[in-house]
Amino acid sequence: MIWEEVLTKFKELFGEEGEIGVYFAPGRVNMIGEHTDYNGGHVFPCALTIGTYGAARKRSDKKLRFYSMNFEALGVIESSVEGLKAEKEADWTNYPKGVIWAFGEKGMPVDCGMDLVLFGNIPNGSGLSSSASVEVLTGFILRDLFGFDVTNQDLALIGQYSENQFNGVNCGIMDQFAIAMGKAGHAIFLDTATLNYEYAPIRLEHAKIVISCSNKKRGLGDSKYNERRSECEQAFEQISETAGINALGDLTEEQFEQCKNSVKDEVCRRRAKHAVYENQRTIQAVEALKRNDVALFGKLMNESHVSLRDDYEVTGIELDTLVEEAWKVEGVIGSRMTGAGFGGCTVSIVKDEAVDAFIAKVGAAYREKIGYDADFYVVEIGDGPVKIA
Repeated sequence: MIWEEVLTKFKELFGEEGEIGVYFAPGRVNMIGEHTDYNGGHVFPCALTIGTYGAARKRSDKKLRFYSMNFEALGVIESSVEGLKAEKEADWTNYPKGVIWAFGEKGMPVDCGMDLVLFGNIPNGSGLSSSASVEVLTGFILRDLFGFDVTNQDLALIGQYSENQFNGVNCGIMDQFAIAMGKAGHAIFLDTATLNYEYAPIRLEHAKIVISCSNKKRGLGDSKYNERRSECEQAFEQISETAGINALGDLTEEQFEQCKNSVKDEVCRRRAKHAVYENQRTIQAVEALKRNDVALFGKLMNESHVSLRDDYEVTGIELDTLVEEAWKVEGVIGSRMTGAGFGGCTVSIVKDEAVDAFIAKVGAAYREKIGYDADFYVVEIGDGPVKIA
């Protein structure tokens, strides 16, 4: 068991004395609704059974000692609960440090240190939210160790706050929410403007969800993510002068077409078009699932990718190759990029009998065109964070 290996590593590094807790928080994949979460639209993510494992123990002093089994060459990275700030040399530990800082900002100071060992089986930099998984896991551990009175939804908001304010990534709420609120067998239909949500069962009879990882690394903070946000904000300001809306997600396609010319910049207009149309696609996709119309859900996934490629321009040759090769394989119901883009992953719904052919054909075509291998994961939809031991 992975968690037992993490616990063994913890004892090896930090000793066996005291009460050691072992925890897990999932990764997530967004089935449809991309770049809508900061535009007041809907998203449709689900938690996965892959994620981040952690072993943790409170200390009696102020010291923080962090170790990741994914980055063993970095060794134990030390800091303190006092004077927390993001530092380049702190590397991945800026994520748990940011959550500790955010708890303090929210009136829940962490008054002593802890030892923490992590291991994630989410591909790093893949767009399956390894950073948000670490954030939610850290919050879940802090709640358990320090007895903070916070809900899982609070943990999502604290994780987002830490990523925005401590790590400087202007992310929406989707990743942390999907991880903190995950439910096995269900995706979460979330209105990001209100945080109203409902669980929708994903019944894929005779089909599987396959994640294709491009192995092109990307960092959200240094990608064009923040640039896309500001382009949407510019479009929103110009549209809202005439349309009286609170977010781009308030518009239907018809309403957008009527007021789109108030956006003077053609690029910003295309960004806004994606935000509006993608939101409506997401609403339609959930309705399709409720009717058990998986074929329509797949068609909407395909349309989502085209919009992300042409109007939002966040795909790139790697993701486009994975998706366009997937569309050629018989038995693929739908395929699209997932996550912020610029590398990362695609998500596909593939009929059971076609999964092996899908991996073989898409993998071969990708290697030929891109020059290195993609990785494939047949995934299950899992629950939110848990304490294992």
